[in-house]
Amino acid sequence: MVKRAKAKNVRARKALLYIFTLLFSALYIYFGNAYAQTGMVAVAEQQTPSVRARIVEISDYVEEENASAYEEQVVVYKTYFRAELLQGEQRGELVDCLQTVYSNFYPRQELVEQGDKLLIYESAGGETPWLMLEYYRTDALLILGALFVLAVILFGRFKGLNTIISLAFTCLAVFSVFVPAILSGKNIYIWTVITCLYIIVMTMLLINGADRKSFVAGAGCFAGVAAAALITLIMDKFLMLTGMIDDDTLYLLTLNVENPIDLRGVIFAMIAVGALGAIMDVAMDIASSLREIHFNSPQLAGRGLIRSGFNIGRDVMGTMANTLVLAYIGSSLCVTLLLVVYNPSLQELFNMEMIIVEVLQALAGSFGILLTIPLTSMIGAAVYTRS
Repeated sequence: MVKRAKAKNVRARKALLYIFTLLFSALYIYFGNAYAQTGMVAVAEQQTPSVRARIVEISDYVEEENASAYEEQVVVYKTYFRAELLQGEQRGELVDCLQTVYSNFYPRQELVEQGDKLLIYESAGGETPWLMLEYYRTDALLILGALFVLAVILFGRFKGLNTIISLAFTCLAVFSVFVPAILSGKNIYIWTVITCLYIIVMTMLLINGADRKSFVAGAGCFAGVAAAALITLIMDKFLMLTGMIDDDTLYLLTLNVENPIDLRGVIFAMIAVGALGAIMDVAMDIASSLREIHFNSPQLAGRGLIRSGFNIGRDVMGTMANTLVLAYIGSSLCVTLLLVVYNPSLQELFNMEMIIVEVLQALAGSFGILLTIPLTSMIGAAVYTRS
């Protein structure tokens, strides 16, 4: 009876903590978004917003030959069609639209067909009242996302559901709080720390609860991210970074002339937030493995657990470092290809700030992973062997 009552109390505490975490996360997103948006620069809204539509009928198809500015023959493919508006005040109405495709554009846009969903906008005195802007691709992504959610829940069950919830809160924290805070001119360094700390604590509490494994993984993760952030701050001085790595950063700088965004702070945030996921993965791997080792071999001393953590970490380290490096290379592959083509000198290429920041991201994140391994191992050994 005593054991049953104790187990019931433990379950009740876990349920209360779970509910508290959900409520706190909802409040953090709501009030954090309200505060982060104060002072945020508003950009003028688009005069002719796009509208979702579905093609009902292809009316006509025309091919025209025109001479371009470089005196080359260009074929212009024009597709006239009727589409049903799927949103807005005119929802359900049929309108005449036009798609224009030029042969000298490569890769060319696919010609529309009946049943296609598009984004269209009203033209200003053109051949037709409406013009095609883009294919509507969100439906396919929503289906893929729904399949991913279903697969995670079927495989992980209740823990899989918590994984999806924590992922949703993570995305909301980044896009609803962190990004508006940066755009409104708040201190990027402070908000980076707040965001990383919130994501770590929220994820650990929702997925594992308030147990020793969560504490070990969370502490090791925060220590690894702090190490990556500290390395970034130190190298920022030695590398003489300005934050002007591409045209996008120039646009950011001109958003608010009176209170410009700290571009060097943006680099700091990029590296810390970018490394958080991989470091959290490594910290949880080691914390979970050490917990299982201690559970099956409780007589193993702290030094033995530390040694086991180091051995596990060595196996994890190589693949996770590759994950970071390949992720950064993959995300900027197009830019890298262009830079290699137009900068034959490797000396100039590897001294460009754009490339330097990418390398710094990979190295600082890898250092964070490297330091997460011994720190999580030592924290785990101290916590698990404590009676």
